[in-house]
Amino acid sequence: MDHERYDDDYIAGILRSVKTIAMVGASPNWNRPSFFVMKYLQGKGFRVIPVNPRAVGETILGEPVYPDLGSVPVPVDMVDVFRASDAVPGIVEEAIAIGAKVVWMQLGVRHDAAARRAEAAGIKVVMNRCPKIEFGRLSGELSWGGFDSGIITSRRGRKVQA
Repeated sequence: MDHERYDDDYIAGILRSVKTIAMVGASPNWNRPSFFVMKYLQGKGFRVIPVNPRAVGETILGEPVYPDLGSVPVPVDMVDVFRASDAVPGIVEEAIAIGAKVVWMQLGVRHDAAARRAEAAGIKVVMNRCPKIEFGRLSGELSWGGFDSGIITSRRGRKVQA
């Protein structure tokens, strides 16, 4: 897998197949990027379960916060990583243990060795991307940053459905 450039069909396939997302590093703070992404994904029909040991006992956007992936009581399709790159290997091991199908590392998060480990375990990997941005881009939705999405054009083309 070339993690420098992802095929649109690969990303769209992931977004179509995922229903439940565990967001590692989710913040209860409304002005943090993880909060905004969680709210957006919930609005698109995904169940997003926050994982943050410092916020256990709280709820974020109606979901209880869990200390780690192993504590999440439902099957998780995708693990969305809002943590520093050096935390990724441990998160990948937890993702493997719970049977996650996808590990998605947010913008600025990349760990090639952990990605190889996940892929060897049959897990799809995306690094240095945001599912909110990719969903909006692939669905043709014009969101706050959507004007520079490359979706609007005078040329005919096929639209990828996310």
